[in-house]
Amino acid sequence: MDRPALATFLTRRREALRPADVGLPPGARRRTPGLRREEVASLAGMSTDYYTRLEQRRGPHPSAQLLTALARALRLSDDERDYLFQVAGHNPPRRVLASAHVAPALLRVLDRLDDTPALILSPLGETLVQNRMACALLGDRSGYTGLARSEVYRWFTDPEHERRMYPEADRDRQSRAQVANLRVGYGLLGDASAAGDVVRALLRESAEFAELWRRHEVAKRFEDHKTLLHPEVGAIEVDCQVLFTEDQTQALLVLTAAPGSDGHAKLELLNVVGHERFTSPQR
Repeated sequence: MDRPALATFLTRRREALRPADVGLPPGARRRTPGLRREEVASLAGMSTDYYTRLEQRRGPHPSAQLLTALARALRLSDDERDYLFQVAGHNPPRRVLASAHVAPALLRVLDRLDDTPALILSPLGETLVQNRMACALLGDRSGYTGLARSEVYRWFTDPEHERRMYPEADRDRQSRAQVANLRVGYGLLGDASAAGDVVRALLRESAEFAELWRRHEVAKRFEDHKTLLHPEVGAIEVDCQVLFTEDQTQALLVLTAAPGSDGHAKLELLNVVGHERFTSPQR
């Protein structure tokens, strides 16, 4: 571990960012350039004291998980992330499999989407990051671990929970779309990847998945119109648009509703109440 190089790199990258680059308000007048240490620490989900010690060349040896969080917080490119891992004494993750590192270009777009649900997904349907509105609409997806991080895995192994947001008449179509999209990820990442792990697990655990997998349907979902059943505001019709990275390994999903529509009004209501539950039983 090269403590001086790590400290200098973190400091320079922090100073190069503006609050707007990471979706933060400008705030009061700043005496120094870039983000404050406490802001980087908050974005990375660590204590300010821990991050400060890293910049002061006296911090402990950071884990790969912590470095991944710092790379995301500092909006590092792939090359910068690899350098961060190397000076911290870790081997950089393989790029084609490093889905936990969110593409900075997609993050910059996500940072500017505050009033509409948006999230960044891996080829396996893993939610890498979601904004406040996506949490309000879809629930917080950050707590899943292991294979359950994959939406397609949850769709077939926990259907009672995962499918409840979809009308019953639309669930078969969604099942086929989930499998066809997983085929794309499987072809991109290969059998020896996490995609292969998900496929093998689902072939063992779900007869429904096995039947659909044998069809060899392959399709990315660039756009879709669907109805989601929210537990508080009821049915919401939304349009889904997807923006992919150049290597096709990550996608920004944005959910919108036509202005003036019932769906638009319900999204505006969610924007106001956020995670709060309604106190009235009337919806």
